[in-house]
Amino acid sequence: METNIINRITDVMGKNTFSGTVLVKNDIKILAEKSYGYANRSEQIKNSFDTRFGIASGCKLFTSIAICQLVEDGILSFETKLEDCLNVSFPNFDNDITIHHLLTHTAGIPDYFDEEVMDDFEELWVKKPMYLIRTLEDFLPLFQNQPMKLKVGERFHYNNAGYILLGLIIEQASQFKFADYIEENIFKKAGMADSGYFEFDSIPQRTALGYIDFPNGTWKTNIYSLPVKGGSDGGAFVTVNEVANLWDTLINNQLLSEEYTCKLLTPYIKTNDKNSFYGYGVWIEKNDNEILKYHIMGYDPGVSFHSAFYPETSIKTVICSNKTEGAYDIMKEIEEEILKQKQ
Repeated sequence: METNIINRITDVMGKNTFSGTVLVKNDIKILAEKSYGYANRSEQIKNSFDTRFGIASGCKLFTSIAICQLVEDGILSFETKLEDCLNVSFPNFDNDITIHHLLTHTAGIPDYFDEEVMDDFEELWVKKPMYLIRTLEDFLPLFQNQPMKLKVGERFHYNNAGYILLGLIIEQASQFKFADYIEENIFKKAGMADSGYFEFDSIPQRTALGYIDFPNGTWKTNIYSLPVKGGSDGGAFVTVNEVANLWDTLINNQLLSEEYTCKLLTPYIKTNDKNSFYGYGVWIEKNDNEILKYHIMGYDPGVSFHSAFYPETSIKTVICSNKTEGAYDIMKEIEEEILKQKQ
């Protein structure tokens, strides 16, 4: 199996000029680990197994774990209403929005980047430059006074603004800055010492720059395409090994009790795909009535990321790329090989 996975990864990496690092492992051993491309093209610094990559929305899972910790501690509940746990005015938002709605993308609120109607993330920064976005509060003017998009609970609508609100709720409930809370209560417990919410103008060593490629062969980095510092909807930097550590600690109930781990991993809402559901910060794919995988993913200009845990085999896959595309193709190749072994 290891040889087949490595051959598949190598073939796709070569065809698609992949840039990033891939890890596949189970509870016993590493099945595949491979890097390709450059973390810094100008200096020709290669990607490696300890390179830190941005994972965009992949870290919504961190936010959800944090909320579940605060619920488990009795500080919040999933049915707590937004207006009761956040001292911020939303004049046009429905009063019935709960933390559960925000976690499952069913709150119906407007998004600051609505993927159903927008396709160019850089449009956001024309009126409010990205270098001014350093705190969660800085996102509020982008959506705070807009009308509701849908009725509360009407349907799944992937929503970054909802996770900004969850981050603000974490700050207010815990009295910690969001990034500090995540680093203390998740990263430290999961053995993620190299992970963090780094600012673009002060990134640490071994951090990959994100690259945006153009059809004519030119490229640019993504430093003017994203907020200076990521937040509760996305933007942390991780290594592949540390994402695998996160799956291990989560599944083994080391971040939450078994009861609350199960709540986080419950398929609450059907998404737009046939067999796809959403829990709390995690996508869940079913095969008939069985769970095929729990997975997280993220896409930004200069970032593509996929990671999954397959409960039947305990296989964990992590694909981090510092290009806008590439992670999905690698993920599909690995998954086909994993599922083939089951047959």
